[in-house]
Amino acid sequence: MERSGGGGARPRKMSSRGGASYIQSLDSNIICSIFAYLDHFDLVRCSSVCKSWHNIVRNSTLLKDLFCKQHPACVDLSNVSFPPEKSLKLYFEELAMEQHRLSFVNGSVDVYQWNAHSFGVNQCRMKMGMILTGVGDKVLRMWSSESFRCLGEYSVSNMAPLVDFDFDESKIVGLVGTRICIWRRHGKRSIFPSKEGTFRRGLCMRYVDPEAVIGCGDGTVRVFDMYSQSCSRIIRMHTGPVTCLALNDDQLIISGSSLGSITVSGLSSDQRVASLKSSSAPTGIRSLCFNPSSYLVFAGSTAGYSHCWDLRTMRPLWEKRVSPNVVYSMGHMWNDTSTLVVGGIDGVLRILNQNTGEFLASYVTDRGTTTAASSSNKLGVVEKKKARALSEDACIDDIPRQLRPPITCLAVGMKKVLTSHNGKYIKLWKFNN
Repeated sequence: MERSGGGGARPRKMSSRGGASYIQSLDSNIICSIFAYLDHFDLVRCSSVCKSWHNIVRNSTLLKDLFCKQHPACVDLSNVSFPPEKSLKLYFEELAMEQHRLSFVNGSVDVYQWNAHSFGVNQCRMKMGMILTGVGDKVLRMWSSESFRCLGEYSVSNMAPLVDFDFDESKIVGLVGTRICIWRRHGKRSIFPSKEGTFRRGLCMRYVDPEAVIGCGDGTVRVFDMYSQSCSRIIRMHTGPVTCLALNDDQLIISGSSLGSITVSGLSSDQRVASLKSSSAPTGIRSLCFNPSSYLVFAGSTAGYSHCWDLRTMRPLWEKRVSPNVVYSMGHMWNDTSTLVVGGIDGVLRILNQNTGEFLASYVTDRGTTTAASSSNKLGVVEKKKARALSEDACIDDIPRQLRPPITCLAVGMKKVLTSHNGKYIKLWKFNN
């Protein structure tokens, strides 16, 4: 999750499209007073939103006061016996992650569905309570994950097709043909071409300020400085197209290829430094994600397998066939070390154990009654449905395709999952304890 700091004491107004004040501009004492009304679950979730909120929670007495409220017998923390390696914040964080895991496995699921675009949308991102969707009708749209209201539109008209994108608190970065396009969340757009080392086709992109990393059809990964607008490195990673990327905090690039290989390189290197091997026959790698809390790398293949490696040893931990065909997307919360959400061509949303690959739960949209949610947006009414949990031996072919459209992309938040399906609509799955 991207993190960046908040601002000064006087509230600034957003553009007319936003219609509200920047919460980052509130004084830290005011934010701390607001946070005092939250329980441990929401407080830990807020500490993961951005660096400024993380520092407010860490440097205040909020967690200490909350612990003492929940444990009246403890006059102060000197009476509390934590393991040596466990801080108070870690205690609450683990408690929140356990509730997150239990909601995925044992909770009921409400599915909110709405038309996000006029044409098919096959990619989505979610963080900080916001959703970004695109690829299809040459427009990116930002949504609220709570109200489902459209918060902004970012056009890519009269340009090459949008290939990939991501966002943080201040900007949206997109790969548009052979160009990198940066939209300021509340300002102008800037575009720059691949000046050095021009490539024909970019297939995927990830970024960590100040560098954007592009996976190319010729098997190279190209690193661009987003502010000097120059290509700093060209890394030969594969003999076939680079189909997916993941970055970690130690300046490592993990890339997957359509030929089935996964390689690791450093942002400062000009060549790959390691390869991740699998025990099964090579199949195309379609999706990748990295867990910075456990140093585990996960990959989804075109043959329906999910794989896991420990990046510290470069050794495989498990592999499991989770779908009859392509695993398009997988994800988890950045600080969750227990659950992995997987989606693919068969349209079943699956929850796996990160450490073993064991199936924990599977879901499809229920065929029951659809109701209109209490909100709507300019593209139509938000519909509310229920999800149905599947048994491990359920026959997927007996479930109608309209209840399980292919999951082309997913993003994971606290007790919720966002999915796109190469159609006009997107779904937000909310898991309740």
